[in-house]
Amino acid sequence: MRYLLVEDNVKLAAAIMDRLTMDGHVVDHADKIGVAEDFVSTAEYDMILLDIMLPDGDGREFLSNHRSRQDETPVIVLTARSEVSDRVGVLDLGADDYITKPFDFSELEARCRAVWRRQSGGVTNAKRFGDVIFDSLAGTLNVGSQTVSLRNKELRLLEIFFGAPEVIFSKTKLVDRLFPYDEDVSENAIEVYVGRLRRHIASSSVQIITVRGLGYRLSLV
Repeated sequence: MRYLLVEDNVKLAAAIMDRLTMDGHVVDHADKIGVAEDFVSTAEYDMILLDIMLPDGDGREFLSNHRSRQDETPVIVLTARSEVSDRVGVLDLGADDYITKPFDFSELEARCRAVWRRQSGGVTNAKRFGDVIFDSLAGTLNVGSQTVSLRNKELRLLEIFFGAPEVIFSKTKLVDRLFPYDEDVSENAIEVYVGRLRRHIASSSVQIITVRGLGYRLSLV
């Protein structure tokens, strides 16, 4: 998954980024609302983690503007405010959840997973497509009686494909989703990861199809 973290506390932001990147996620960091606006205008995100009190304004204004653009990207608010009215306020503005500082990172991760499940219409982390079962939390792929443990980038790439079967993803978009802005990555890297996933699902009813000139899609055969 690709996260946008909007947080001006340097130590907290670094800790969150370290935790998420350790799990193979891509994280872009904005310490101001203006920077966050620049990010969302140029990239697609699976999740936004949003602080409220920021140097150049109130995160609630960013959230309100975000929803007014009909952007449905899940947003979890990180807040030091514990009053019920404050929590209700951000939910009414369109936040999908909130977490009160200080928090345990395992709770933040669990809330992210819960929001993502609701967003994708599921009740578990496991998704089935054809005869393949993919569990993003366990990092496993089940093809028949065989279970494959996935490496980080394979896991995140499969999250993208399983999140939208039959949708075509260009190499450029996949690079954007899998790698941060400051990492210089060739589109050839996508070919490598796609090749690995194809070997994992070779015996299944599912294939990653190359659509010439456009990209790849996950399809039933």
